[in-house]
Amino acid sequence: MLIGGLQKTTLIDYPGKVACTVFLAGCNFRCPWCYSSELVLPEKIKKQPRIFEKEFFKFLRGKKGLLDGVVVCGGEPTINKDLPDFIRKMRKLGFLVKLDTNGSNPEMLKELITKKLVDYIAMDVKAPLGLNFQVPSTKYQKATGVKVDLEKIKKSIEIVKNSRIDYEFRSTIVPGIHTKKDIIQMAKDIGPARAYFLQNFRPEKTLNPEFKKLKPYPKEYLLEASESVKAFFTICKVR
Repeated sequence: MLIGGLQKTTLIDYPGKVACTVFLAGCNFRCPWCYSSELVLPEKIKKQPRIFEKEFFKFLRGKKGLLDGVVVCGGEPTINKDLPDFIRKMRKLGFLVKLDTNGSNPEMLKELITKKLVDYIAMDVKAPLGLNFQVPSTKYQKATGVKVDLEKIKKSIEIVKNSRIDYEFRSTIVPGIHTKKDIIQMAKDIGPARAYFLQNFRPEKTLNPEFKKLKPYPKEYLLEASESVKAFFTICKVR
């Protein structure tokens, strides 16, 4: 497993838990607003200091009883075929596991859920899937920078919703990519569901340098949008 970073303590990334966050290098998307290009672009991954698995698990063993869980994020964790074995080692040490994913690999999600390897899933929905999914959205490609199999995204949404574990969906809202109409359509694509969070875009060290020039939406814009879609969810908030 190629580990590109480790946050030793987080109180916000795993709801209700004290956790650490392990960042896995490599991603199949190229979202222009991504602020973790060192975990996405191969040329930057090569220059990123590597944390070896042995070192990571030594750290975890020293945190037994102090941390509740581990957040596994990236990049995109599910592109790694050895992800189940990697997580299984954490579970054997007694840690809860939260997975952050873009939903592009429903087969891996299903395996992790079926084998009871994850306790919480946070799935990013990047753009509308399309009107009733009959006319596929071109915005997903604009949002991710690559051609995306939207059937897989839709399948992942359903897998997560029916998983019987804690979960949330979330979308980063970016001027020039998303409008309020898009937010409403994303909510319809996802809902009804347990939780949906709107996250404001951060114009800092973006993968596409042009996006650093964008001004984020005012928080009031996102609050109004969340009010428009809250009926689809048990929890709907702005982060």
